[in-house]
Amino acid sequence: MRIMVMNGPNLNLLGRREPHIYGRQTFESFFGELQRRFPQIELVYFQSNHEGDLLDELHRIGFEWEGIVINAGAYTHTSIALADAIAAITTPVVEVHISAIHEREAFRHHSFMKPYCVAQISGQGLEGYAQAIQLLVDRQIQGA
Repeated sequence: MRIMVMNGPNLNLLGRREPHIYGRQTFESFFGELQRRFPQIELVYFQSNHEGDLLDELHRIGFEWEGIVINAGAYTHTSIALADAIAAITTPVVEVHISAIHEREAFRHHSFMKPYCVAQISGQGLEGYAQAIQLLVDRQIQGA
């Protein structure tokens, strides 16, 4: 089983960016932990600050891979293009947010992607990525 973990803008700054919200761990070090926790899964990590790069990656893998975990960062609340790409592909997508977006500023409450994702996980810190991977694994086992 292949699962892509995608992060959008500013998530390359995890560990340094607003640690009171996002914590002090870099995503690269956490991704290593994910790989150790899910050794049976081929996990691949992709991060970009550019919307078009995220779109291209969704298009590239979105009909062949078994799952995508995406934290689109601020694009969650602004990008109809990313929502359209997720709607167009057949690979199941789980939307993840490190912080509890519904408890933050009002503009963060709406996700254009949510209607096209199989689930949204918010406010679980980095552990939300592990929850999303497990959800995709469980769906695969159940044949969903």
